[in-house]
Amino acid sequence: MLKSKVGFSTEKDSFNSGVETAYKTTQGLTNPKVALYFTSSKYVEEDAVKGFRSILPNLPLVGCTSSGAIITNDGIISGENGFSGAMIFDDEDLIIGVAGSEKQKDARETGRKIALEAIKNSKSHLRPSYFYMVANPAEEESYVKGIQDIIGRVPFFGGSTADDAVEGEWRIFCNDKVFTEGCAVVFFYTNKRVVTEYTGAYNETNTRGIITKINGRTLMEIDNVPALQKYAEWRNMNPEDLKGLNLLSATILNPLGVKDPTGRLTLIRHPMVGNDDYSMNIGNDLAVGTCVNMMESTVDELISSTKDVALTVKNKLNDKVGAYFFVHCGGRKLGIGNRMEEVYENLKQVCGETPFMTIFTFGEYGYNEHSSNSCGGLMLSFTGFGK
Repeated sequence: MLKSKVGFSTEKDSFNSGVETAYKTTQGLTNPKVALYFTSSKYVEEDAVKGFRSILPNLPLVGCTSSGAIITNDGIISGENGFSGAMIFDDEDLIIGVAGSEKQKDARETGRKIALEAIKNSKSHLRPSYFYMVANPAEEESYVKGIQDIIGRVPFFGGSTADDAVEGEWRIFCNDKVFTEGCAVVFFYTNKRVVTEYTGAYNETNTRGIITKINGRTLMEIDNVPALQKYAEWRNMNPEDLKGLNLLSATILNPLGVKDPTGRLTLIRHPMVGNDDYSMNIGNDLAVGTCVNMMESTVDELISSTKDVALTVKNKLNDKVGAYFFVHCGGRKLGIGNRMEEVYENLKQVCGETPFMTIFTFGEYGYNEHSSNSCGGLMLSFTGFGK
């Protein structure tokens, strides 16, 4: 049977926080297999990881910095000086393969090498049943392609590492390694069910256009009009007021969405920075000729969607859930603001005493029925692990 334990600490000292989290997380477990570990970007992350591994030196570990907080059964865990938290999985039938690396020239090739190392470390000759991935915000889709070059379309979940203020202070953890740019994975080999519900839970409007020019992840034009001007026109706003990081907060309730070929999944594309040439920096990959829809939501809906999505995961597993792992966009958290306690109450109501952890990311990963593994922003990637 799958068991899980969540522990956390708000100790001021980074090393001591890691130690306390490790002690709390192992209580009552007999056969721990892997730790998902998350800290504040306020910490010296290397010290926090060293503290954790001073208690559990041989336990595979993967994780990252979480934006501003984590949420557990005990509430919203944050602190003026930082925080750390971990979820450990304990199951005698579970096989784990862990690997991670800084980016080595090409992200896709790096993904291939990481996948091969994770397979080697698992000592299994089979494809994994599921995998967790963390990467830095930039080339998430390329890492996924590289991993899938090796293992095929195995379903995945996860999110991009984050900091408190989009300043690049994020970090990725893999065992003893701590790095800023790269990717890490946990391959799960299990005969138990794992399910993910992946959605933005936004409402589609009738306002849409065609991407006519891009430059990497910069959206240059919609319908042959500078993208920032077109978006401002849709919102009846002055494009000058959307320049810089003003765009990030202004688009939380009205981001862009692109549908996957099945139409079952709308991937949210979060406009983040408005540029002087009226282009927009977007948090994920784009394609010319794609229709972008303006999406809409309210703060009430951002909050209520957390309960709805968690309940969907619970129902998919027929209430036989051993652990929940919730990836929640840090931008959504910003939009919810001082009402985050309502999100905790929603999740606690669904999960009850079943261990759960929520992290806040700058990019969310998942899939929907018959869709491919995908990356988006302003989304929820909620996963349940069957007992």
